[in-house]
Amino acid sequence: MLRALFPGSFDPPTNGHLNLIERASTIYDEIFVVVASNPGKQYTFTADERYRMMEELATDFRNVQVHLWDSLIVEFAEKVDAQIMIRGVRALADFAYEFELSMMNKGLNPRIETIFMPTDPQYFVLRSTTIKELARLGGDISTMVPPSVALALRERFRG
Repeated sequence: MLRALFPGSFDPPTNGHLNLIERASTIYDEIFVVVASNPGKQYTFTADERYRMMEELATDFRNVQVHLWDSLIVEFAEKVDAQIMIRGVRALADFAYEFELSMMNKGLNPRIETIFMPTDPQYFVLRSTTIKELARLGGDISTMVPPSVALALRERFRG
């Protein structure tokens, strides 16, 4: 059985994230979407909120599970016996950063292979920080995030 991890902060979940999950779910037997919980990082949504959003969005995929994790991702991989980590890349800058992370993870656990999946072209410019800024300013984010996430962002920035 081929098990893969798709870790991230998902702050917020985007249509680009869902595109990668959908594509990966046709390749791997099981996908574990792992929502990072890092108390040292500043998030727009709490870990529980991000987990709930991802869990709701993943219900359409029979072989996708969502988990919340607050430790090293390679430890989660060991826990669920996954050898593959999926990382989305949009451009060369993403690749450079993700490559460094993959080397660190490989050093921590040589069994982990990182697979880089380029985003589909329509999601090329989706960056969480840009989406949050656009939402904060009242811009239209309806093509960038699922409707439930757009609503959550509008509510978060309303006050």
